[in-house]
Amino acid sequence: MSKESVTLYYRDHSSNKTYHTEIVELNDGFGVNFAFGRRGSTLQTGTKTHRPVPFDEAKKIYDKLVREKTAKGYTPGANGTPYVGTENAQRSTVILPQLLNPIDDALAETLLADPNYVMQEKMDGRRVLIQATDTITGINRKGLTIALPTNIVECAAEIGVPFIIDGEAIGNWFYAFDLLSLNCRDCRSCSYRERHDKLFNLIGQGNGAIELLETYDRTAEKTDAFERLKSKNAEGVVFKRVDAPYTPGRPASGGPQLKFKFVATGTFIVAGVNAGKRSVGLEVLNAAGQPQYVGNVTVPPNQSMPKVGALVEVRYLYCFKDGCLFQPVMLSIRDDIDMKNCTTAQLKYKPEEDDDVGV
Repeated sequence: MSKESVTLYYRDHSSNKTYHTEIVELNDGFGVNFAFGRRGSTLQTGTKTHRPVPFDEAKKIYDKLVREKTAKGYTPGANGTPYVGTENAQRSTVILPQLLNPIDDALAETLLADPNYVMQEKMDGRRVLIQATDTITGINRKGLTIALPTNIVECAAEIGVPFIIDGEAIGNWFYAFDLLSLNCRDCRSCSYRERHDKLFNLIGQGNGAIELLETYDRTAEKTDAFERLKSKNAEGVVFKRVDAPYTPGRPASGGPQLKFKFVATGTFIVAGVNAGKRSVGLEVLNAAGQPQYVGNVTVPPNQSMPKVGALVEVRYLYCFKDGCLFQPVMLSIRDDIDMKNCTTAQLKYKPEEDDDVGV
């Protein structure tokens, strides 16, 4: 139950943004949640309290959020005035990221020992590209412009030269892992090793809110990092062939950049909201393009209830042969993925039933 809440607005020309924050009562205290995005669209959500806190502490966090937003021009009135990078939100840039195919345990073991491949952590955030020209532009995996947190914009501007970098955004932090362009010169045809060296020279180990994602080269380093990341419940790892160019889009199979997940995750369509409960029904599209029910998932208290037809990211242990997810956990609402990608092909089935299932 919400103890205190406010919705703020930021509007200018074509921009029309909403920011909502609230103090919610939990079993052992209180939490501070937030949601933001274009008015009328599915909002991105998060929390400032990853554990229950006393009300006084929650109120301080809540008040600080409100002060920060109003200082940037947000107002309680519906005619509020936007934040950095929203003027051209959802404009196509025709700049697309390189997407990765998943691999199994056997191939992951092979690539750990292969000197032609480096390894990085697969971060559990949102795929974002940053384009710096005379302005700083965020780009999602669909190639559409998006807003960026102010501190990331400021750090990108401080670099001082035109570039396009690829990475993962988590809250107010950006983890860079590839370089598409530098000083108006296209780097995508360069080898990954060369692109990585240029990226290191551009931002070093980090530049405030923009950090360089650590890369592991040697077999021992890769193996140690692999086991460490697995033990800390990281999402997974990415293997990149050092001599490969940057190729936008996802290959039909294989490719020089591959991902291995320690846990199963997928993007699912909200089929319905369960009356009287904080849970929703989920479905995916089968090979014929028809919806297939895969069970329910509880919506965490720090997440907004998604609407029917929305897409949500869900972590789960495995999927039964009948199509139901086992131990699903909702991670976030997704607005940067197309519904056509929410298919049965992304399901990871129960191990003893893998023999006749193409995963």
